[in-house]
Amino acid sequence: MVTEETKKIMKKKYLLFVLVTLFVMPLLAQEGYDIKINFKGCKDSTVYLAKYFWDQMPIADSCKRVKNGKIQFKGKVALEKGVYFLANQGKSSYYCQFIVDANQKFTVNLEEGNVSNTLKSDDKQNEQFFGYIKYMTAKNKEMTAFQEQAKGKSKADSIRFVTEKQTLIHDEMTKFDVDFMAKNKGSFVWDLMNLKTEKYATKIPLASNGRPDSVYQYYYYKGHYFEGINFKDDRIIHTPFFADKIKNYFEHMVMQHPDSVIKELDKILLQCTPGSMMFNTLVGFFTQKYEQNKSMSFDQYGKSNTFEKVFIHLCDKYIVNGKTQGYYSAETIVKIKEKVDVLRNLLPGSKVPNLFMIDTIYGRQVLNMGFDTAKTSESVTYLYTKNADRLGTMYKTLYDVKGKYTVLVFWAADCGHCQTEVPKLYNDLKKIKGKVDFGVYAVQTKEELFDTWKKFIVEKELRDFVHVFDPIHLNNLKEQFDIVATPVIYLLDKDKQIVGKKLAPDQVIEIILKLEEIEKEQKK
Repeated sequence: MVTEETKKIMKKKYLLFVLVTLFVMPLLAQEGYDIKINFKGCKDSTVYLAKYFWDQMPIADSCKRVKNGKIQFKGKVALEKGVYFLANQGKSSYYCQFIVDANQKFTVNLEEGNVSNTLKSDDKQNEQFFGYIKYMTAKNKEMTAFQEQAKGKSKADSIRFVTEKQTLIHDEMTKFDVDFMAKNKGSFVWDLMNLKTEKYATKIPLASNGRPDSVYQYYYYKGHYFEGINFKDDRIIHTPFFADKIKNYFEHMVMQHPDSVIKELDKILLQCTPGSMMFNTLVGFFTQKYEQNKSMSFDQYGKSNTFEKVFIHLCDKYIVNGKTQGYYSAETIVKIKEKVDVLRNLLPGSKVPNLFMIDTIYGRQVLNMGFDTAKTSESVTYLYTKNADRLGTMYKTLYDVKGKYTVLVFWAADCGHCQTEVPKLYNDLKKIKGKVDFGVYAVQTKEELFDTWKKFIVEKELRDFVHVFDPIHLNNLKEQFDIVATPVIYLLDKDKQIVGKKLAPDQVIEIILKLEEIEKEQKK
C-alpha cells in the first residue's frame, strides 16, 4: 500500500528529475560542434577550418566534399573558443573569419566576390562581429574613393581635400567604434575589438617647451596598453591580435634590460591562471625567446647584462616548481633545471672556477704516463694518484694568467669553425697588444687530438696564447662553462669575473675597447 507520505516523496523526486533533465539536456545538445557555411560562388571542392593560436594558424578541421558552396564542419568534441577562419583549398588565404564561443552550432552565409557585405549568421555574436567588419570595410572603400577623386586636383587642393575627408571618416569611425564597444560590453566581441584598440591619451598637458608632453603620452599609452584584457581568459590567445600585441609591448614599450623584462613578465603572468593555456603559452614563448637571445648590453659603469637572466628567472619561478602543470614532461623539467643550474653560475659578473690544465710543453709527458690509453675512471684515478707529485708541477691554471683582461677560449683542433676563428682572434688581438693588458688562455677540448693540435699551433704561429688541455679529466668543462659546441669565447676581468660570454673574435676587441673608453670617461 502506497501511503500519502510516499506519494509526496515520489512526487518530489519526479519534479527533481524533470528539473535536472531540463538543465542537462541543453548541455548535452551543445556537446561537440556543427558549423554550416553556405558559400555562394565557392569554387573549391575542399576547404579548411583554421584557428588562431598565439602566432600560429593551425588547421582544426576540413571539409573535402564541398558542393554548390555547402560546407559543414562537425565534430563530437567542442572546439577551443576563439576566432576561426575559412581557408581556401590551397591553404594560401582565407575567405572570412568568425567567432566560435559557447554556441558552436551555427550557420554562416557569404558570397564570393563580396564577402564582407554578404556575411550573415544566425549566431548573435557573429552578427555583431560581421556588422563591425561591414562598417569598417565600407569606410575604407569611401577613403579609397576620395583618394581617386583627388587625383584630378592640384597638389595643394588634393592634399586639402583628402585631409578633410580623412578627418571626417576618422571621426565617424571613432564614434562608431566607441558606440560599438559600449553596446557590446561583456561579450567576447568586445574582448576581441579591445585587443586591437589603441589607448592613446586625449587630454595631453603641455611640456615646458609649449608642445604636447611626449613623456606623458608615452606613460599614458604604456599604462593603459593592456586595459580591459583578461589574462585568465584563454579565448583571447585564439585571436589574430593578441600575439602581436604582447610582442610589440616587450619589443618597443619595455626597456631592453633583463631586470625590466623580468618585472613586466611577472606582472602579466601574475594575472594568468597557473597551468592554463594562456599561462603555459606565455611562459613557453618567453622562455624560448630569452634562451635564444644572446645579445649583451653595457651600462655606463661597464657592467654587462645578458637576457639569459630572464631565461633563468622564468625557469626557476614558473617551470622547475611545476606551475606549468603538465606542459613540460618530468624528463624535460629535469633537463631544464640542469641547464639553468649551469647558466646561473655563468651570468655576467660571476667569478668563473679555476681550471687546472696541462700546458703543451708537458703534454707528451702526461700522455706517456698512460692517460691516453686509460679507459675507465678507476684507471685514470690510479694514474693520477701514482703521478700526483709530478703532475703538480705541470699545471698551468686559469688563475695563473695575470692581466686586466683574460680571454678564455675553448676550441677543438678538428673543428672547421675553430680553425678559422682562433687565428682570427689571434690576429685581432694583435691590434691592441702593448696598449691593453690582457692574456689568452686557450683550452683544447679534445685531448686525443694532441699532435694535430700542436701542429696547428705551430703552423698558425699562435705563440702568445697559453695553450692547455685536460688529459687527466680534472675539469668538467660542459657543466662549468656550458661547452656544447666550439669555439666558445669568454672575456674575463682581472678578478676572473665574466664580462662577456660566447663572443665572436671581433666582439672581444670591441668590448675591451668599449670598457677602456668607459674607464677613461669615469676618470675625467
